Amino acid sequence: MSKQRFASVWDAIENTPEEAENMKLRSVLMAALKQHIARSEMTQAQAAQLFGVTQPRVSDLMRGKINLFALDALVNMAAAAGLHIEMQVRDAA
Repeated sequence: MSKQRFASVWDAIENTPEEAENMKLRSVLMAALKQHIARSEMTQAQAAQLFGVTQPRVSDLMRGKINLFALDALVNMAAAAGLHIEMQVRDAA
């Protein structure tokens, strides 16, 4: 039995490279939003108002329920929070 090595957990568990890349981006955005909330010392209700979503939606974010968030929803929340998003595209290694 040979051992495989993966660049990220998403590469290991997702079925396709496309799904893995999507999950990588979503996880980075979720982490950034969680850090922004913590750094700003906002309540979930305050964050919900800022992001333009409901408090239960922020709770899902804080609990890391990545499967409930599309990439565009996370981008919208980050933009509403005043965060600047940069994307870099490189050839695969």
